[in-house]
Amino acid sequence: MEFHDFLRSRRSVRRFRQDEVPDSTIQRILTTATYAPSAHNRQPWRFCVVKQSGAKSRLADAMAAEFRADLLRDDLGPGDVSTRVEQSRSRINSSPVVIVLCMDMSEMDVYPDARRANAERMMAIQSTAAAGLQLLLAALAEGLTGVWTCGPLFAPDAVRMALDLDKSWEPQAMFFIGVPDQTPGAKVMKPLQDVVRTVQV
Repeated sequence: MEFHDFLRSRRSVRRFRQDEVPDSTIQRILTTATYAPSAHNRQPWRFCVVKQSGAKSRLADAMAAEFRADLLRDDLGPGDVSTRVEQSRSRINSSPVVIVLCMDMSEMDVYPDARRANAERMMAIQSTAAAGLQLLLAALAEGLTGVWTCGPLFAPDAVRMALDLDKSWEPQAMFFIGVPDQTPGAKVMKPLQDVVRTVQV
């Protein structure tokens, strides 16, 4: 039960102390993340680690421009748009470590028909997501916390250009990692009977 309690203790944290996270710690976290299961064992995940303030600022600015344009299309007021954009920029710039999780389809199987091609892509997405969860649990094992954000899905080209990523690296998620500066409350979970169906016959 101790290990189950550890797994259940993971929380999403968005505020961090400015303690530096050693490179050796990041390497251990990423190594553990790569032990996630993957379709055909192709390991389609790719990780971009961003620690330097200049790179974080470049990423934040690139994503902020896309975010602002999206919010304006949603007919939000200028004040609301500016507030949300600045919050997004601040989260990136204030995070001790930003890790952008990408997916690379170049080693996955290729099919001539759309049905199997779509299934293969979904397998790569699921595999990459599994590595993301493993990353968060590995950070927890190091006494750190983090939060999984999906902003890169809305601005993949901006993220790729800001970080000079390979064209085959498709941004999927972004993790903020660090020493927590807040204590999250208890997590409210749906009852198990609401999310599980056991087939009897």
